[in-house]
Amino acid sequence: MTGNGRASDMAISPGRILITGASGFVGRHLMIALASAFPDAALLAPAFDVANAADVTNVVREAAPDACIHLAAISTSAQVRPNEDRAWAVNLHGTLHLARAILLHAPGCQLVFASTADAYGASFRHGAKLHEGAPLAPLNVYAATKAAADLALGAMVEQGLVVVRLRPFNHTGTGQSSGLVVAAFARQIARIAAGLQEPMISVGNLEPRRDFLDVRDVCGAYVACVARRDVIEPGAIFNIASGDVRRIGDVLDALQEIAGVAAEIRVDPSRTRTTDVPQAWCDPGRARDVLGWAASTPWSQTLRDVLDDWRRRIAVELESP
Repeated sequence: MTGNGRASDMAISPGRILITGASGFVGRHLMIALASAFPDAALLAPAFDVANAADVTNVVREAAPDACIHLAAISTSAQVRPNEDRAWAVNLHGTLHLARAILLHAPGCQLVFASTADAYGASFRHGAKLHEGAPLAPLNVYAATKAAADLALGAMVEQGLVVVRLRPFNHTGTGQSSGLVVAAFARQIARIAAGLQEPMISVGNLEPRRDFLDVRDVCGAYVACVARRDVIEPGAIFNIASGDVRRIGDVLDALQEIAGVAAEIRVDPSRTRTTDVPQAWCDPGRARDVLGWAASTPWSQTLRDVLDDWRRRIAVELESP
């Protein structure tokens, strides 16, 4: 299965799929991917607070899902900083509420957990491509909350939890918040092109190298997990990545070239992180071998789509009274 392809015709289609965080950036893309891959499945995306154990129990009991894809989270370091307690309540305890409810009310349900490659943290400093067995060594609170949930779910396999943990690397696409690096660049470039901003782009550290993905490819990995849920070993971990890295400054240069914009680059200290590692990459071979998944969207297409998305958003802003 390629990054954004349909599930194999040999896969047993689930009857009911519960999705948490369906209204978020990844969730909106995932709903489209799931509907395409499993046209006969009921996609259940109720609005509820995963930090509320009673709400979680009620949702799982009523949904009786065959599979659950858990995306709901405080999903960036910037969102975590103002209220770290809330991040722990949602990212760790909300995940535990969900897993416990599944064990009690839908014990055969496969839980697909959206972990993060950020949980590897300091392990990236060794410079080598990481495998799934690399130590989790988070360098920020967001990564720590996700790493804790990742480890806790792994331990719950002994209780009978059918869980698979995905650790996606940086991903972008249409609809993403400008708080993430590619979208932040695209928004500023689109504003410059529209005459709404002086030709100056505010940036953080441009030297780190990261493995970037298209969100549609990441959603393809979630689909692949559900499609192959009967053969994936409970507790399995998959790095979701392209296996290649790109310098952040080169991503900025590519977006400017696509847009035909040449701007002054100015470093904003508030956009830099003291814990940045020079290079974050991994070997995605296990996802290829077990899930039949590989990133397939050309990076140039991803950048064009993100830039076009911001052009549309800014055009709407200009048309608004």
